[in-house]
Amino acid sequence: MNLLICVATDLEGSLLRERLITTSGARIIVTGVGPVNAAHSATVAILASRPSAIVVCGIGGAYPSAGLRVGEVVSASSETYGDLGAQSPSGFLDMKALGFPIVKEPTALFNELPMQLLPTETRGKFVTLSTCTGTDATAREIETRTGGAVENMEGAAVAHVAHLHGIPVGEVRGISNIVTNRDVKSWRIKEAATAAQEALLHWIDRA
Repeated sequence: MNLLICVATDLEGSLLRERLITTSGARIIVTGVGPVNAAHSATVAILASRPSAIVVCGIGGAYPSAGLRVGEVVSASSETYGDLGAQSPSGFLDMKALGFPIVKEPTALFNELPMQLLPTETRGKFVTLSTCTGTDATAREIETRTGGAVENMEGAAVAHVAHLHGIPVGEVRGISNIVTNRDVKSWRIKEAATAAQEALLHWIDRA
């Protein structure tokens, strides 16, 4: 497998670099944080090496009603742009409501993008936002509107690019916190990053 692994930060890829240093067929790139960095880095890597598969690996926050624990590892069953659309007096209008697909062929896709690779048994809908949610009220609104379980800042952008290039894509994230009123002291970033990388390495070993 000519696998491209996308991580947003050095921390989210440190174990992968250590363990995959002698493994052929796997390339790790640090995209930077946010959807534009992620999309640009993934596109450059695709054009350079044409991977047969792409996996995003990192940390994420779990929405309050998702039933996920800090430290748990989850694969994305789908990725959703959570803030791509328009506000209106009647509520948020996504791209389908506006009539603008983000991918036109072979099937029209709007805010939600399917994932083809599912490295872990625990799975859920992921939501990508440009602004990390920091209040309980906003978390519950996004959770209700999208049906999402895990929030992040890059996944939908990488999935979007992968779909445009016809490449299977997946995403694995360790839960670092519950998405509620912002309290960074309760976050377990290093532990979540390690757990996600361990899960992905296990999947690669079995592939």
